[in-house]
Amino acid sequence: MSKKECPSCAMNVDDKSTVCPICGYEFPETNKGFVIVAIILLIISLLYFVF
Repeated sequence: MSKKECPSCAMNVDDKSTVCPICGYEFPETNKGFVIVAIILLIISLLYFVF
């Protein structure tokens, strides 16, 4: 089980938690569309330098 640190209280909580059980801090969700676009741009830029 992986852990992440709460930025509010510095306690280690479960990686899949959306709310810290100690202080109630709500972790922001990762925008999956942003991640996909970033990966595509990285691949395009690598292909540009190769060819």
